[in-house]
Formats: sequence, structure tokens, C-alpha cells
Amino acid sequence: MKDRPGSLKTIPAVDELLYHLHPEKYSAPYALILKSIRAAVKTVRQELLSGKEIADVPAYTNSLAEELLNRVTRSSLRGVINGTGIVLHTGLGRAPLSGNILLRVREKISGYCNIEFDLRSGKRGERIQHVEPLLCALTGAESAVVVNNNAAAVLILLNSIAENKEVIISRGQQVEIGGSFRIPDVILKSGCIMKEIGTTNKTHLRDYLTAVTPQTGAILVAHTSNYKVKGFTAEVPLSDLADLARKRRIPLLMDLGSGAIADLVSLGLPDEPVVNNFIKMGAQVITFSGDKLLGGPQAGIICGKKSLIRKIRRNPLYRALRCDKIIYALLEESLRTYYDSKEISPDNLALRLLTRPLEQLKSMGSAVIGELSDELRNAYKMRLIETRVEAGSGSLPTELIPSMALEMVDPAGKPAQLAAKFRQASTPVIGYIHGNKFRLDLKAIAEEETNLLISLLSEVLS
Repeated sequence: MKDRPGSLKTIPAVDELLYHLHPEKYSAPYALILKSIRAAVKTVRQELLSGKEIADVPAYTNSLAEELLNRVTRSSLRGVINGTGIVLHTGLGRAPLSGNILLRVREKISGYCNIEFDLRSGKRGERIQHVEPLLCALTGAESAVVVNNNAAAVLILLNSIAENKEVIISRGQQVEIGGSFRIPDVILKSGCIMKEIGTTNKTHLRDYLTAVTPQTGAILVAHTSNYKVKGFTAEVPLSDLADLARKRRIPLLMDLGSGAIADLVSLGLPDEPVVNNFIKMGAQVITFSGDKLLGGPQAGIICGKKSLIRKIRRNPLYRALRCDKIIYALLEESLRTYYDSKEISPDNLALRLLTRPLEQLKSMGSAVIGELSDELRNAYKMRLIETRVEAGSGSLPTELIPSMALEMVDPAGKPAQLAAKFRQASTPVIGYIHGNKFRLDLKAIAEEETNLLISLLSEVLS
């Protein structure tokens, strides 16, 4: 290895690589470009020192630097084809947004917009004015406010209404959702004192009556939107809690989680109580997510009595947790997809995907397979099968929805490698492995993505 020092000397200098690679053509900060080139030089040096034989060190270093630059130039956030079957997939952005909605939002927020400016009076306005009338009309609430997600909504709700006071909650409702969001932890962080009542499976009205003291700040009901308790169970009807709260003058608060506005049963989906019903039953404030069953962007929606919502708006935390113009524009357009709870525009992509009939998915799957060559279909033993999928993000937790999937067998017997090839496609395709076979479920793939899916199947499998 006498030539190793000589080989090290042939590694191009960073300035030389910068000159030949023309950094101005890469859409990345200069500091990141420089870091990538230095990383390439360091890698080549380490490879040579480890004994690797490199015929043309300058060309090899230049090629590696170019590869690293192309990698940092391409955005890591990319559009994907969701073949998991899970429409509200947290890892893939939860509720998908339709192109029509994005086009309308683009018209509103390109350049400047009147996010906090009253066009009639010429004075400063409030950003909530763009969605509050829509939220109140759809939920039956007196007032509403929006923050950046439902965890933030629960936090600011409790802090605004019951700080330094006791919050009564059933032990059966101390839920945990993804990302280590636990109701007991949120109550603690909100500055409230949690007062547990009942048992995991049974809580009675007398438990609430016994728990009420002069230190009670609120009763909190956490809807178990991401799981169900069955068997020997009992819980207090919300109407009974509302009567108790009204008589004792205690705010009745509810964390609904998924937050359906649509009548899902009428749309052919499993039942999920709608926000409007809980308002009618007496919940004084309700929180729920914007990017689950509503079908909009990530947001925490708080709606209910005007006097309580006013306290939230006055809380200093509100400014820290509020949403920007993009979220407001997306939320407004998403809310406008609802005419009422049973008539929703196809522009609400999440609900459109969730409610597509099985026959439509069969037709779509047959069309996709029909466009592929006999050689590809036979090589991968491709077939269309019936499946059952979850809605996702803890919504409709115990219910499975009928769907269809393209199933294929990797000729090399390595389905994980086939899944990786799909993820590395020009447009990444995310599927799943079941029984040593790779599947692309069609439930979360929109009709307008059919031609792209066909092209990607040919790209990956050819």
C-alpha cells in the first residue's frame, strides 16, 4: 500500500470541486452545499485509508459530491401514493387535501391576504372571523376558536377554564393517543388538579356527585375515540352530566378527538357521534381535530358557549398556539365542503375516499391490472383481492372498512426488497407486507391517481 499517500494527494480540493460543480445551480443554502462537498472529500479519504482501490480518485470524488448535492437539493418532503389502505394515516399526513381546495387556497394566500384585517372597517380584525361562522353553523355552537392541534386545544381549554382547580374525570377516560399524548399529563401541564373517579370499566353519576367540591373547576369527558371498552361496563350519559353541571354551575368540557361533522352512517360508514349532537346534549365546550374525520388541515377546534370561548381567546397561550393564514385558508375551504351532515362535496377528499363503494374499487383495480403486460402480471402473480382496512389516526377504532388491494409476489421471495423498490420510485409508493406478499390497497388511492399508479407499477416491476 505504498501508493496510499499518493492517492490521498489526488483527492480534489474543496474549492476545486466547488468550481466544477457550479453550486449556483443547486436549490440549497451555500453552507449546506459546502458541507456536502466536504462530506464527500472526507468519505473518499476514509475509503482510501481503509485500503479501498479507486482507479480515478478525482472523478470518483466529483461523482460522490454531485450525488450528495442532488440528495440535499431534492426536498425530503414529497408527495406519495398511499397504498396502505389507511385514509387518515398519521405518517402520511392524515386527511389528504384535494387539488381543488389547494387551488382555491393558493388564490387566497399568494402575496398578502386579510388574515387580520377587516376590509369593511379598514381596522384590524380577528383571524377566527374567517371560520367561526362556518363552525358555529355546522356544530350548533355559540362561538369557536382554533389552535394548532387538538392536544393544544385541550391544554388551553383546561388552563383557561380551570387553572389551579380540580378537574373531575372518569378513570375509564384517561386516554393515551399516539405521540405519548395522555390526558392526565395534559391536565397536569394545564395547571389543573386531576380528580379521578369511578373505575376503569364503570363510573356512575354518584361518583361525580361525590367528587364535586368548592375546588371543582370543571368536569372533563374524554371521548374514547381511539379504542372501545366492551363487556361489564357503565358510563354516565352526557345529558345526565349536563344536568349535574348546570345545577352545580360547573363547566362541562369534552375532548371529542376525531370530531365527526358528517353523519357517517348515512354515508355508509360505521357510526361515530357528530359534534352537533354533543352540543345539543349539553356539553359546554368541545375540542376535536381538524385533520381526522373533518377532512381538513391539522388544527385543534374548540367550540361551545361564548362566555367560555371568550376566556380562551384572552389567554396568553392563545397567541402561542394559534394557526397561521395557510391553516385558516385550508380549514375554511374544508368546512365549505359541507352543505349539511349528509351532503358533502367530493372536494372533501378524505370523506370521498372513506365512502367509495367496493364496486368502484374493484373497477379501479381491474383497470390497473389490465394496463400491465401479461409478462409482469405473471411474473409477480398479481391479483386483485378483497381486504378490510382501518380509517386511521384512532378514528372508528374498532371498525374495519371493506376495500380492495393489488397483491403481488416477489419472484426473488423478498417482499421487503420489493416494498423498498416501491418507496424509491420516482413518486414513492407506500404499501405493506401480508403473508410474505406485497400489497397496495386501493382505499386511499384516488381515481385521479390511477394513471400515475399504472406508470409507477411499470417503472418498479419492469
